[in-house]
Amino acid sequence: MAKTTVLAVANQKGGVAKTTTVASLGAAFAEQGQRVLLVDLDPQACLTFSLGIDPEDLDLSVHHVLTKGMAANDVVIETDDGVDLLPATIELARAEADLLTRTGREHVVKMALEDLGDEYDWVLLDCPPSLGVLTVAALTAAQGVLVPLQCETLSHRGVGQLLDTVHDVRRFTNRGLEVWGVLPTLYDGRTNHARAVLDNISETYRLDVVEPPIPKSIRFAEAPAAGRSILATTRGHRGAEAYRQVAARLTERTR
Repeated sequence: MAKTTVLAVANQKGGVAKTTTVASLGAAFAEQGQRVLLVDLDPQACLTFSLGIDPEDLDLSVHHVLTKGMAANDVVIETDDGVDLLPATIELARAEADLLTRTGREHVVKMALEDLGDEYDWVLLDCPPSLGVLTVAALTAAQGVLVPLQCETLSHRGVGQLLDTVHDVRRFTNRGLEVWGVLPTLYDGRTNHARAVLDNISETYRLDVVEPPIPKSIRFAEAPAAGRSILATTRGHRGAEAYRQVAARLTERTR
């Protein structure tokens, strides 16, 4: 059986389409016939909400898995997008504090996923917009990290800090962690500026840029309200198509 690929989607800056990327890539992998688990590690529970699940209605969430020792299998829910979800609720904000004093806290996500065996081809981790305990735990569990980045002047200031964190994780808790690259999001191809920002990033940080860039579109904002990803709500949309191409590239990389 194929080994599970665990990919963390991380950027401590909010508003870079991180959750949209996790939901859309998950749906694209599922379209390819792959078994996918999405893990919502953000206390704001945007991923959970965008897949049509109201966090307020949940008794169990990823919080119980990480801090109460519950089996991930008992908390996973199936979604209409053909992917499974380990959902979040606002309780996750408390998990961050609970974990701070625990030995081995960096390994909680890894341990939770190990219990699932090789049930999934892909596990995508939606990291919170911070470089705290949960993001470090996600990076410790992952083989790769994908950095969604809005192509605007200042949005890549935080990339250096994220890469410092990746470097520390590599040193202390996960030797094999690789940065798979930067995924340009909210991309407006009509401006030379957006392209220049991309070139600048790959030069400054020596990072691969995962193509094609994800176009800026109001459709992305509309999809979560429907409780589905854009691949389900507007199948032929260029944004959906871009995520399919990115998913195909990432699948290629694992082969």
